[in-house]
Amino acid sequence: MKPSPSLLLAGIGQLLTLRSAAVANGPRRGTDLNELGIIADGAVLSVGGKIVSVGPTKDALRDPWVRKHRKKILEIDCAGKVAIPGFVDSHTHPVFVGPRLVDFEKRIAGCSYEQIAVAGGGIRSSLEAVRRATKFALAAKVHSVLWDMAAYGTTTVEAKSGYGLTVESELKSLEAVREAASNWPGTVVPTLLGAHVVPKEFEGCSQKYVESVCLEMVPQAARRKLAQFVDVFCDKGAFTAEETEQVFAAAKEHGLNVRAHMGQLSETKLAPLLRFEPASFDHMDHVSDDDLAQLARHDTVATLVPGANCFLGWKTYPDARRLIDAGVPVALATDYNPGTSPTISMPMAMSLACTQMKMTPAEAVAAATINGAWALRLADRKGSIQPGKDADFAVFAVEDYREIPYWFGSNHCALTVMNGVVEARR
Repeated sequence: MKPSPSLLLAGIGQLLTLRSAAVANGPRRGTDLNELGIIADGAVLSVGGKIVSVGPTKDALRDPWVRKHRKKILEIDCAGKVAIPGFVDSHTHPVFVGPRLVDFEKRIAGCSYEQIAVAGGGIRSSLEAVRRATKFALAAKVHSVLWDMAAYGTTTVEAKSGYGLTVESELKSLEAVREAASNWPGTVVPTLLGAHVVPKEFEGCSQKYVESVCLEMVPQAARRKLAQFVDVFCDKGAFTAEETEQVFAAAKEHGLNVRAHMGQLSETKLAPLLRFEPASFDHMDHVSDDDLAQLARHDTVATLVPGANCFLGWKTYPDARRLIDAGVPVALATDYNPGTSPTISMPMAMSLACTQMKMTPAEAVAAATINGAWALRLADRKGSIQPGKDADFAVFAVEDYREIPYWFGSNHCALTVMNGVVEARR
């Protein structure tokens, strides 16, 4: 899985660099989301897994260094294709054992999210299998999913724990993520989601469980460098805003960044949580006008996961247009998980964003790449095709970038490059 010493993608029909004329001092907002920095007949040269030059193919082929070393360069003809920065899937839950088929059937029969949880389904139904599984079995599952995601053009993945909910099983889950990541050429960002729901053994005494998260899970994950972020499911039936503040404070005390599932089922006041400078608030189906104004003054990204709304059969989706028009930076992610969004396809998330949330195809591309990178605090390395950044690309066998979300449910990704490592498909 070593990167190609030198890699040249040439003749690219549409090269979407995501470079912006504006100074890149924060995530994309408003009209800047439509700036894709398209180069026709473009070329990208990378050396040792880093991008060194971007521009028209004719300029690349005239470059003295390229001409001198051309026989040693792996050159790939991308004529008639579209190349974009590799997708940054900034919200996934890959550490689980099996699908939740009972939930699936109950939902079809008309049961609500809350009714399924009360009946013993939902998140809690995934716990026992994860607690019993070995670290190596979980790592194999995650590793397989990472390669499946790469086949759709994803090169950077945020991977949460959250289906163990004991100190031992949450740390085991994070160890599995680290093991899987070490054998995949893409980039994985591990997140501790010990505060997913209150497990059954702590039912009726959620504060004791929050203390376990704060005093045991967070310090151990930080000390063993198993997580970069701490996440909390702050919503009806999960954790309160006050409990979320406790977990955020513990994370910050131990040098970890924070993010939260927010506003999926009900509205939570965001202002008290913004003081912790969260990287993202995810879902965001319910948010007040006052909180929109607050968010617009911060770099906290609103990560939208329309796959969950689709799979749950909900008639409404996050109001992306309202968020964008208010100046809030938005990202897109799959929310890959066994209960509410079992999809690995970022193009599918983009398609739903366009058809159900009325985002433009250009906005969807920016939200799935550069703003996803901002949501993971990786925008200095990921999310755009610029010299100095990591060589992460997805090449699609389409003539126009708008076809990526247009062909919903299809995969037209022909080539994925992860930190300079080429993974080719038909």
